[in-house]
Amino acid sequence: MKNVTFSADEEVIELARAEARARKTTLNALFRDWLDDIAQREHRREQVDAVFEEMAEYDAGGTFTREEMNER
Repeated sequence: MKNVTFSADEEVIELARAEARARKTTLNALFRDWLDDIAQREHRREQVDAVFEEMAEYDAGGTFTREEMNER
């Protein structure tokens, strides 16, 4: 694993450490999760786009009235 050094305001760091303690984890683990989230955003966006494209192919079978759509 590669090391990265971040700089931040001391008060922000202390608040983040308190959040990490509340989650029963470490500040380092929170940073790793944050970096992983950022790194995966484009891939997740592509997955969502693919699902929407697939859903666009489905036909509900015509138009429905408001009453028909609310039937249970």
